[in-house]
Amino acid sequence: MNNSSILILAFILLCGFQQQSFGQKPVEPAKIIFDTDMGPDFDDVGAITILHALAAKGECQILATVASDGYPFIGPTLEVFNCYFGHPEIPIGVPDSDAPSFSCPNHWNDSLVVKYLPKIKTNKDYPSATEVYRKVLASQKNKSVVIVTVGFLSNLSALLQSKPDQFSPLSGRELVARKVKKWVAMAGGFPEGNEFNINQHVSASIDVIKNWPTPILFSGFEIGVKIMTGHKIATEGSTNSPVHWAYKYCLSNYEKRQSINRNSWDLTAVLCAVRNPEDYFYVIGNGTFICHPDGSDEWNPDQNSNHSFLVHKYSYSKIAFILDDLMTFEPR
Repeated sequence: MNNSSILILAFILLCGFQQQSFGQKPVEPAKIIFDTDMGPDFDDVGAITILHALAAKGECQILATVASDGYPFIGPTLEVFNCYFGHPEIPIGVPDSDAPSFSCPNHWNDSLVVKYLPKIKTNKDYPSATEVYRKVLASQKNKSVVIVTVGFLSNLSALLQSKPDQFSPLSGRELVARKVKKWVAMAGGFPEGNEFNINQHVSASIDVIKNWPTPILFSGFEIGVKIMTGHKIATEGSTNSPVHWAYKYCLSNYEKRQSINRNSWDLTAVLCAVRNPEDYFYVIGNGTFICHPDGSDEWNPDQNSNHSFLVHKYSYSKIAFILDDLMTFEPR
């Protein structure tokens, strides 16, 4: 083969490669609404940090952050983290009056807000979560939004029951069915359990689980309880970081227990809401999550729904390493 033939062949191969590359449809960032109790525990801090880290990598867009806990300083706590990560424009919503309302015994929310917000605020300074949900969902493409909940299902119940308004002529359930791609929930236990996010507002949990119109992926209690994180950010994080402060403070002063790490319930849900969950866990489907009136739950494999749940695939330390690494993200 002479030089001219080699050049022609190289040109053909290059054109074919470019055509294949240019023909690939780029992966769009996940559109995320983050719904959190952000107070009874502090792994929510790791969850929102990971969410902002993945957004900075271009893997997701944070459409809104809403509080499912009525404690007065949950909304301002969300504002602290959104501002620290350079996104004060992210909408914040707070729950209606029937949502659970309590914080951690050490009241870390109160201290964090006093330390990091230039002006003290309470939940009264933010719109309702239902308003935020409806406004944001109405503005998005069909089947494009991923909702991730790491707290009570109070807001989702209110959303499903909401009526047409200035944002959309659709009912809440119709709006969800049209705009939401999937819902990822840190909730329940598999194959059975009695888990905090479900049993603290049972009526809302039953309503949402029964009537939710899109696929649901559950990260159960048994997933996060074995994955321990937080020591790295508590000891190596920037001293001006509210993430560093929250983990350092709470790990040394949380219900009078001392530990170098904390369970990672909420972090796994966020990771699997943005990235492919099967890269980290097995996903079991073809069944139905059932919530009972006493707050307990079980998995029924004989009744098929759009429900699925995570099962451990890798060692706990491997997943913890990934989560800890994402939690060290610092805004520029």
